[in-house]
Amino acid sequence: MQSRQRKQDKDHKTEQSARAKTWHPQTDRESFRKLRQILCRQATWRWMLVGLMFAVVPPVPAQQIEREVVAPGDVQSGSLLLKMKSGYAVATRMNTAIDARVNGLVARVSVRQEFRNDGKEWVEGIYVFPLPDGAAVDHLRMYIGERFIEGEIREKEQAKKEYEAAKATGRKASLVEQQRANLFTTSVANIAPDETVVIEIEYLETIRFDEEAFSLRFPVTITPRYIPGQSAPDRKGSGWSADTNRVPDASLITPPVVANSTDHKLTFTADINAGVPLEFIASRYHVIDVVNDNERYQIGLADGLSPLDHDLELTWKPVPDRSPRAMMFTENVAGSSHVLLMMLPPDDLSAPLPSVPRELIFVVDTSGSMHGTSMEQAKRALGLALSGLKPADRFNVIQFNSTTSALFPSSVEASTNNVDIARHYVIGLASNGGTEMRSAIQQALAGQQSGEHLRQVIFITDGSVGNEDELFGLIEQRLGNTRLFTVGIGSAPNSWFMRKAAEAGRGTFTLISALHEVGEKMERLFRKLEQPQLTDIVVEWPGGANVQAYPEITPDLYTGEPVIVRARLDSEVVGSVSMRGNSALGTWAAELPIGISEPRSGVAALWARARIEDLMDRQRRGASSPDETRNAVTKTALSHHLVSKYTSLVAIDKTPVRPANASLSSELVPNLLPYGQSQSAIFGFPATATSAELYRSTGVALVSVALILMFLLRRWRPENATAYQV
Repeated sequence: MQSRQRKQDKDHKTEQSARAKTWHPQTDRESFRKLRQILCRQATWRWMLVGLMFAVVPPVPAQQIEREVVAPGDVQSGSLLLKMKSGYAVATRMNTAIDARVNGLVARVSVRQEFRNDGKEWVEGIYVFPLPDGAAVDHLRMYIGERFIEGEIREKEQAKKEYEAAKATGRKASLVEQQRANLFTTSVANIAPDETVVIEIEYLETIRFDEEAFSLRFPVTITPRYIPGQSAPDRKGSGWSADTNRVPDASLITPPVVANSTDHKLTFTADINAGVPLEFIASRYHVIDVVNDNERYQIGLADGLSPLDHDLELTWKPVPDRSPRAMMFTENVAGSSHVLLMMLPPDDLSAPLPSVPRELIFVVDTSGSMHGTSMEQAKRALGLALSGLKPADRFNVIQFNSTTSALFPSSVEASTNNVDIARHYVIGLASNGGTEMRSAIQQALAGQQSGEHLRQVIFITDGSVGNEDELFGLIEQRLGNTRLFTVGIGSAPNSWFMRKAAEAGRGTFTLISALHEVGEKMERLFRKLEQPQLTDIVVEWPGGANVQAYPEITPDLYTGEPVIVRARLDSEVVGSVSMRGNSALGTWAAELPIGISEPRSGVAALWARARIEDLMDRQRRGASSPDETRNAVTKTALSHHLVSKYTSLVAIDKTPVRPANASLSSELVPNLLPYGQSQSAIFGFPATATSAELYRSTGVALVSVALILMFLLRRWRPENATAYQV
């Protein structure tokens, strides 16, 4: 270990020395002399430098200028200062409490966000935050002292109009809007000085079941998104990025971040009624306390409070002989029966087959947001993947940041020499630049599958992009016979991108958020890569039933994965639901009597959430028009009281509280930077995303260079130029 460290230090010094030699004036005297003479011939060269500086440095957005941090020693670490009329004030603080209630396959989760105004003026707080990508958000409550106001569902424009009217007339109001399937915004108007307002939202979610274990993940912060495209003239929101032609709502999904904070704390409790005895309950990234009360499990954080910088994930596993093969839950709403169905194919369909040669394309994200711990996780995962190659396989490694490059011009044999070359290549990977994912996907899917090799793409990234829909469509268009598997890296990956990209690629997804779990989760992925999938799955309902079931086409399944269907039946039906599918080992078929189902609240809302996702997918694929999609989504969301792209929850107090002569300032509440990430790597240059901090630092650097050149050129006049000739 010491020998390796000495070698790395030596290599680093060699690199620094090489860099110094490259740019030191004494080593390139002829080039420097020519440059100086060219500049000195121009009578107005100083003004040219100044003009160039102003042409290159982009203007700083107005809202960023107002957020200059002054007297940092006088404020808490991680605090955000806002420039108000009365001077600088600390931004509204925000803490979060999560409470989950799990029954079988359904979880109802409450998220309470506490906004406190420590300033001297009335403010509006705007907070962009993540939720699970399958969350069905159906409740909003605004707590003011001892009372609360229940939110109502409205069409998005109407909800916004009611909120703005309440804000203008001095009434307390709150608005919850969806920006992405896993990204939401809460706005709170008219928070008085020294006042705390609590906003509670509730959502429903289906529990994930994979390889005999249940899991539930709670995202708590956002990895800053990369925003491609040309800037648009207008802004929809107050984020650090301008809206662009490829991400029209970029300013709504780019909240500020702070590297550390004494606020931004998480409290967490959960109650799990799995319906079967459990072998264990674990939290992968947080220390928890578990109390078993008659096979109902109460869970809390062992330290009480935790920073909002790392997704929280719970995993529980039934005792081996009680693992479920099938589960069905129902709920009757408005005369219709809604069904949530899970069925696990038998294990013998996943039995190992004679080895099939594969062509494996490993694509790794090396952008700035992968800096630090995420990059180490990705490199370790890649190393394990290379170890799993067999001599009959072919492979290549593609990395991408602002540009895309491949290790080999095309896939090569997995010989010992080629794998060793790849190992050294992976060791040298470093994070920097933007997340230009489109070109990486195009290159990975450019080759066509041969008749001799099964082609699989393993895509390793944190998914921190803002143009998700564009990328999903690209995968569907270019996929062919290839299968794409995503590996989500980091403490706060974009889980929506991971799931939907894998779905579009007819593969599966894996999330890795800590170094200690890389081996376990990559081994699980290898099993799915090497063993046959279940295809052509058909779900059949009793004859005569009018059924709307989602997904309409069941995706391919891999070892340990269940079939999960959400359906609505217009009337009560009797009989059995049957399933069948094909694998390399033959056909599989099973039946589940409808009569064994258990009533469960929330099943109808989960069906509606699945229908909304399906409608949005159909629009992306061109199967329906934007107007048709909007009407269908709005109707479903209003019927089930759900937040969607076209509907929002709004809560408004009836009594004005802000004096008519008191002004109202607006502020964007920051997120806490995800654990293991570097703010300078993300917002530096080149960066995963641009920001005012980048503009300032770039401007300062250019001004410094200009001043140095002015000093040198004034000192080194033409008559002294020969002093630097070789």
